[in-house]
Amino acid sequence: MIVLLLLGLLLLGTAVALVSRGVIVARLRTIDNLGQIGRYGFAGAAELQPVGGLRGFIDSAAAGLGLLVTEHLKILDEDRLRRNLISAGMYQTTPRTVVGYSLLCAIGLPALWVWLAIAAGASATLTILATIFLAFIGWFGPGFLVQRRAESRLYRIDRAMPELIDLLVVTVEAGLSLSAALQLAGERLRGPLGDELRIVLQEQRMGLTPVQALENMESRCPTPAVESFARAMMQGQALGVSVGAILRSLALEMRKRRRAHAEQQAQKAPIKMLFPLVFMIFPAMLIVILGPAVVSILHALKS
Repeated sequence: MIVLLLLGLLLLGTAVALVSRGVIVARLRTIDNLGQIGRYGFAGAAELQPVGGLRGFIDSAAAGLGLLVTEHLKILDEDRLRRNLISAGMYQTTPRTVVGYSLLCAIGLPALWVWLAIAAGASATLTILATIFLAFIGWFGPGFLVQRRAESRLYRIDRAMPELIDLLVVTVEAGLSLSAALQLAGERLRGPLGDELRIVLQEQRMGLTPVQALENMESRCPTPAVESFARAMMQGQALGVSVGAILRSLALEMRKRRRAHAEQQAQKAPIKMLFPLVFMIFPAMLIVILGPAVVSILHALKS
């Protein structure tokens, strides 16, 4: 009865928080959109359209809960989480929304488990341990997913950089300027790197210089390949060096870096193969090879 009472109070508090968030949803959404323009850069009117339906309501509720948590508890490193969101390409998601989802998962998963445990008649020890474990998973799960998505996106950008460099070398040596070459590459390339190039071009159309746009790209994508490209282009723009020569030397450096990375991954392969080899392949081979001999020996001993 005590567990049911606590669960009812917890669900009641969550419902009150969701209703309160729904009342002020329009005001907070406007504040988030205005703050997004200053923090992430303008991304076009289509991306600033609010999401409707059930997902929009859940996002609004999560943002409201995250606002309450961050204002009263001060447990959020907004700068680090915002950098992860930018690296993951989640420009429309605020750090407070992620914290709100963490709080919802930390409350919802244990509540669902407690309800299932009571219905199934599970033991109290198992219920308490699983509740603590699910609360831990629910709190750190959204942040971990954002981090993994950011790492995956940065890896894809890093792998696509040699293709961009080769395209820029061809277009610049054909007579195009750097801005025109970047615009052509942004139209041709797909994936995260193409999105970043289009953001760079959009920032230039809004009034930023190419150097400032490249600096913003370097801050959004802190990978070795992007940093080398951005710094080389900024130095070429500042010193007046031939962009084609810089790009050609940069392409050679990118290929050497990719080859070194491939060799490094190949050297790690034997260590990664050790666990499945010892615990999965060798036991099966021993059973197949020594099994008949062991059976024959046992029959001989019995007779």
